[in-house]
Parts: sequence; C-alpha cells; structure tokens
Amino acid sequence: MSQGGAAGRGAAKPQDQGWAWMVLLAAVVLQGLTLGFPCCIGVFFTDLQHEFQASNSQTSWFPSIMVAVLHGGGPLCSILVKRFGCRFVVMLGGLLSGLGMVSSSFCRSISQLYLTAGLITGLGSCFSFQAGVTVLGYYFVRWRTLANAIASTGVSLGFTLWPLLSQYLLDEMGWRNTFLIFGGILLNCCVCGAIMRPIQLASGSLPQSAKPGEEPGSRAEEAQLSNGASPHQHVLQQHTRRTKCFQVLQKYLAFDIFCQNKGYQIYTIGVTWMMMGFALPHVYLVPYATHNGVEERKAALLISIIGFINIFIRPFTGLLSGHRVFTGRRIYLFSLAVLLCGLSNFICVISAEFSVLILYCVILSIAMSGVGALTFQVLMDVVEMDRFSSALGLFTILESITLLIGPPLTGLLVDITGDFHYVFYNSSFFLISAALFMGISFCALEKKTKLRETSKAHLDNSTRYQYSETSTEPKAESQSPPAVEYITSI
Repeated sequence: MSQGGAAGRGAAKPQDQGWAWMVLLAAVVLQGLTLGFPCCIGVFFTDLQHEFQASNSQTSWFPSIMVAVLHGGGPLCSILVKRFGCRFVVMLGGLLSGLGMVSSSFCRSISQLYLTAGLITGLGSCFSFQAGVTVLGYYFVRWRTLANAIASTGVSLGFTLWPLLSQYLLDEMGWRNTFLIFGGILLNCCVCGAIMRPIQLASGSLPQSAKPGEEPGSRAEEAQLSNGASPHQHVLQQHTRRTKCFQVLQKYLAFDIFCQNKGYQIYTIGVTWMMMGFALPHVYLVPYATHNGVEERKAALLISIIGFINIFIRPFTGLLSGHRVFTGRRIYLFSLAVLLCGLSNFICVISAEFSVLILYCVILSIAMSGVGALTFQVLMDVVEMDRFSSALGLFTILESITLLIGPPLTGLLVDITGDFHYVFYNSSFFLISAALFMGISFCALEKKTKLRETSKAHLDNSTRYQYSETSTEPKAESQSPPAVEYITSI
C-alpha cells in the first residue's frame, strides 16, 4: 500500500502534538492561498469590464466559476485523496492553480478567463484546500475544533493581504502581469502539501486486494459474462455495471448519509441555500464602493478590513464553540452567525459613504468569523469522521451550484435596474432565510429525538417492572423494537 494513500484513508492514532502543529501551520497558509484568493477578484472587476467590454453579469461569471469549482470539485478530490493521499492532492492542486493564473495573463477574451482562472485555478484550489481540511481531521482529535478555527484564520490572512497586494500590483504593472505573479505565489501550495506527511494505517486495515463493496468472485463472473454471453447475460452485465457505478457515486457523494442522517440533510440544504447570497458582498462590495465615488485604494481596503478583523475573531470563535457547553449546540451558533451576516447587509443600503462601509465591514467580519470557523466543524459533528471526505464531497458540490449562479443572476439584475442595492437585498434574503431554516429545523429535530428517547426509557422501565412481577412464571421471548437514532451532533 502506498504511503500517500495512508493519509487519505485513515489514521491509526491521530496525535494532537508534535508534527501535527506543523501540519496546522501549513493548513493556515494553504487556506490563505486558496479560499482567500477569490476575495481579490473584485479589485480587477472594473479593469476587466473595460478590457473586454463586458457587463456586470458577464464579468461576475469569472469569480463565480472559480468559487463554484473550488467548492464543487469535492467528489473528484475525494476520489484522488482515497487513491493517492492528501499530500499528493494538495501538491497537484498547487500546480493547477499556478498554471491557471499564468495562463490567465495571456487571455484575449472574458470567456478564456472562465476556462483558465475560473476552471483550472478553481479546481487546483479545490484540491489543495479540501485535501488540507481532510488531513486536519486525522492529525487532530482532542483539539480538532481549535485546529479548524486556527486553520480558518488563513482565510482571514488571505482576505487581508490579497486585496492590498492586488491593488498595489494592479497600479504598478496592470492586471496581466499581476496574474502572472499570482501564478508563482499559488505554487506555494506545493510546499504546504510537502509538509503534510502521511499518517500510517492501523494494523488491522483491509488488504489492497479486497476492495469495499466488491464480492468475492465478482471479477470472474464479470469475465464470464463478457466472453460469449447471451443477450440475457448482456443485460445482466449492464445491470451489474450500473450497480457498481451507483455504488461508486454513493461512496464518494454520500447519498446514503444524505438520505439517512437528518442532521446532515438539514445542514447541507441550509448551507446550499445560504451560498446564494453569501458570496455577493465579496464580489460586488468593491464595485459598489467605486460606483458611489469611493477611491479605488480605499475600496480595496474594505475587503482587507474584513480579513484583518477575522484574524483575531476566528480563533476566539473556535475556542468558544469548542467549550463543552456548546457540545451539540454548535449548529445554533452557526445559524446565529449566518443571521447576523444577513442583517448586516442592510447597513450598505442605508448609505455608501466610506465611514458607513467600514462599520458594515466590521460587523460583517465578526459574523463571517463564526461562519468560517464553524462550517466544517459542524459538518464533522453531524457525520462520522471516516465518512467525512465523502460527506464533504456532496456538501461542496451542492453548494457550488448556488455559488455559481448567485453572483451572475444578481449581476443581471444590476444591469437591468442599474441599482447596486439589489446585491445586498438579495444577499440578506438568502442568508436570513437559511439561518431561520437551519435553526428551527435542528431545534425540531432535537425535540423529536428527546421525545423518542423518553418513550424508549418509559418502555424499558415498563418491561423491567413486568419482568420483576412475573419472574417466576415462564415468559415468551419478545423484544421491543429498536429506537430510531437521529444523529444531529456529537
């Protein structure tokens, strides 16, 4: 078995000490290079519009595709992690990200940017980011919540530094040379991947020849069907292939978890709906500010303010949510943070003055710190760690759909009306409704689970009482039906 595959498949004894903290440091840098990078695209929004004579909707497809692929490439990333391990996938992602941005510097149309910066860079960022998140789950157990919160500060660092660097390079050498330099910077993902050395598997793991879901002798049966098979056997062979295809999809997209785990189902639907509005301020805040007379350097500074405040708030949020008081209740903290994000957007509607926009960025950054620090921790709470990679794949591919269509649809609305306020109206609607849905649904699910546990305890007590009263008489064997367990959080 390859050493790289060990890190992707599982760990014998993840340790919260030693080299794990070097892996955490690499994860911080990695998230800054990947998740933090799309925030700077708003700095180039106006220049790209003028360069390619594109509308708001056409230009917004470029960051939308990048962010959507970054999140939606999860299933493919899961397959690669299972096969080659986290280290290889992170380094592959770094190569793709750098290649995409270098190619983008030579683009002659906005549609070419969709392919290079959007698809290639987005896919590379997806590989690096999601494999980095997965390996953290194996290196940390006791301090997992804190580790995820600290790793997410890398996003805050990215939010702080990328816009400032982008504006400086844009003023000095133009967007093409800036994209070329960005390609070299993103290659540092390969360095982060090299640090994430594999963890050895437990001694009782399955041998390489025995693959999950494969029956003994299935290969021989398949060979018999393919050699001199009758029409009926051909139909059987096609059915077998379809069944195996479905098993692969189920393995890497976690459809079984989505159907059986109500907590995962509610959380995935809520976050998917939330993403329709979550990315809108990141894409349109800088164009909105410059449209209302704010200087370009000050407009770029707004995104950096959001990131700078996040650097300090995210670790605090991680420590707070990791306290045992919030065990099983982190989803409510997450819903509250999403609700605050939605309400903060109304500040931009009131005024577009720079001082007001700074107040908006402060409040938004506090709310975003909760969302960023808790997103993957809540997912780890509602699913088992050995299925986390698969659950993450389905989770991210669903949210990538709304991330893809959200900004372009809002940009089309802005093109038609000429009013940037619709950006913040739309964002508030999706965020507030998603927060209420997740909070109310998990509250109802928790009450339903408690009611079932109470009924089961009452039934068990009744059974014990009947047994003590009639213990001297022969009794027919009977068992109460097992209680249904709904996994909401750990």
